[in-house]
Amino acid sequence: MGKFTEVEYTKTNFSLIIWRICNVSMSLFFALASYVQINDPDAGLWMVYYAIPACLCVLIGIKPYVTETLLWRRISKLHMLTSMAVVSILGWTLYKERITNIFQQEEGREFSGMMLALVWLLLCHQSGRDSIGALRLFAAVAITVFPFLTWLYFYINKELSTTWPTHCKTAL
Repeated sequence: MGKFTEVEYTKTNFSLIIWRICNVSMSLFFALASYVQINDPDAGLWMVYYAIPACLCVLIGIKPYVTETLLWRRISKLHMLTSMAVVSILGWTLYKERITNIFQQEEGREFSGMMLALVWLLLCHQSGRDSIGALRLFAAVAITVFPFLTWLYFYINKELSTTWPTHCKTAL
């Protein structure tokens, strides 16, 4: 039961490499998201918010089974709990005000960033207990690629960011 065949070991090893690359990539994304908050009026709050998942992800990239340590689990659960509360409030605000183009509103961008961090940490939460399955790996690759492509899309199409406040335009 404890032994892998060579094919299973290679598949598991490849999956683990992809999983680690996804976590390092998301760590870079969250670090970048933390950095661009420097011009925001409430920069301290958002910089810390994005720095926490950046650190948690880099730890998974270095040692994937770190998710089973008490400290990692407590920090991630606390972050997810606060994220769920704030996402609920922001989501309700967006719904109540009938905002449809969420990337054009500050609350919409904050909501999207928090949802991304929340979903990523939920995906990572018990990843150290089991082997990285195909579904988790597919979701990880899709979620990893999405923010980079979105950021690139908004960076290339300058007209999309014309209504943004100045602090959102001057960060990068």
